Amino acid sequence: MAERVALPTQITQHTLWQALTGTTPPLALPATPIAAATLDSREVRPGGLFVALPGQHTDGHLYVGQALAQGAAAVICEPRGLEHLDGQPALPVQCSGSPFQRPPLDPAEGERPLVYVVPDSLAALQAVGAFQRLHRTRPDLRVIGITGSVGKTSTKDLAAGVLAQRYPVHANPGNLNSEQGLPLTLLGLGLEHQRAVLEMGMYALGEIRNLCALARPHVGVVTNVGPSHLERLGTLERIAQAKAELVESLPPADAGGVAILNWDDERVRAMASRTSARIFRYGLTPQADLWADEIEGLGLEGIRFRFHHRIGPDREETLYVRIPLLGRHSVHTALRAAAVGLVEGLTWPEIVAGLQRSTGQLRLVAVAGLEGSTIIDDTYNASPSSTLAALNLLADLRNGHFRRRIAVLGDMRELGSYTQEGHRLVGIRAADVVDLLVTVGELARIIGQEAQAAGLPPERVREFASAEEAIRFLEQTIGPEDLVLVKGSRAVGMDRIVAAISA
Repeated sequence: MAERVALPTQITQHTLWQALTGTTPPLALPATPIAAATLDSREVRPGGLFVALPGQHTDGHLYVGQALAQGAAAVICEPRGLEHLDGQPALPVQCSGSPFQRPPLDPAEGERPLVYVVPDSLAALQAVGAFQRLHRTRPDLRVIGITGSVGKTSTKDLAAGVLAQRYPVHANPGNLNSEQGLPLTLLGLGLEHQRAVLEMGMYALGEIRNLCALARPHVGVVTNVGPSHLERLGTLERIAQAKAELVESLPPADAGGVAILNWDDERVRAMASRTSARIFRYGLTPQADLWADEIEGLGLEGIRFRFHHRIGPDREETLYVRIPLLGRHSVHTALRAAAVGLVEGLTWPEIVAGLQRSTGQLRLVAVAGLEGSTIIDDTYNASPSSTLAALNLLADLRNGHFRRRIAVLGDMRELGSYTQEGHRLVGIRAADVVDLLVTVGELARIIGQEAQAAGLPPERVREFASAEEAIRFLEQTIGPEDLVLVKGSRAVGMDRIVAAISA
């Protein structure tokens, strides 16, 4: 989900006034609820909030007048936004300087849209999110933060589903996990929520620390450390340093802080020394507090495995489960969600019920395709590890009823110095698994070349520069009982391929 949608909020005009001016709202200003908040003027709803931010392709300040024309009750912008009111009747509220320079509203102005003029509109959005989190939520609200190179959103969705078996839960819609998306998510927190499950992404050092200052997590889950964003951060050690900011920001153990760490990942394991929170270890090793074995892939029917939970120096409880998640790699997702449930006091029946019911938002899903085929849609993003996991799922399905296994693989971005090696590793694995390999994009050509070098016949490899070219080929190629994996970044249009070849 992009950060340009409109999200329902639980804030009011009073929330905005207090958070942005630091003063008591005027008597003439009613505590009108703000229906929804958005960063896209096209998505403004009547009574909603528009936050004008500079973007990659345009500047939201150019559309302040459009947002007001569509019924925005409030706008947050920097001073240049006032140049684009387009004659709309709105009352500017200067949010810098002495509060005594700000005249009080009179009753006639109380219903006019307010334009909050701030030095930095992103900082202002974050201030409103932090205000809502700190002042308009339950004192006993517990926040679970989730970060890592791969698996954040799936873990967030599954953990939220587990906790929802007992608690009212708030979570990021989609993957709204950035310095813009997280504060938008916080605007939806309310007094009814007892748990919040918040995914935290980053592009640079310091960003997760800043997100933690807004969200105030009690529990931190780290999925793994991999080469995603290597192009931006340079080394895996710096990526680990950035992810560790979550566990470093947790409260100490005696104040309820818990760090849930992947004990199978050495860089995550090392984070145990960087926090005063209690350590809860998960993985596929008996040294963990929660671990799994006897893993069996059931193809499109899910996975089956056995949980082990250490409850004392010489005691553990075991439980066999079957859950509708695709691929053996999903065991780690289930371990993380179960660990969150255990830390937050849920029983095993509650945890298992959540694991079995919370599949609606998980990324890797099977849908009906053209000509009686089956499409495995994993198109949000791609890294070498997640692509290898998806190919392993195809390998698990080798003995099924499918006629051919087709992999449609796109570029894997932001891998930096790992770009060549990451694509080559995927190509080697594809050669062992697929009957037909289709690549999309310039980087993905490396996958096709390496697959041929590993023994996949050239006539079973097709390379395309664009999603549209791949779609035309697939529409003519896909047949009954084909199983088609589509994996890659939306930046090269892999989601358009799924839409085109789905039944």
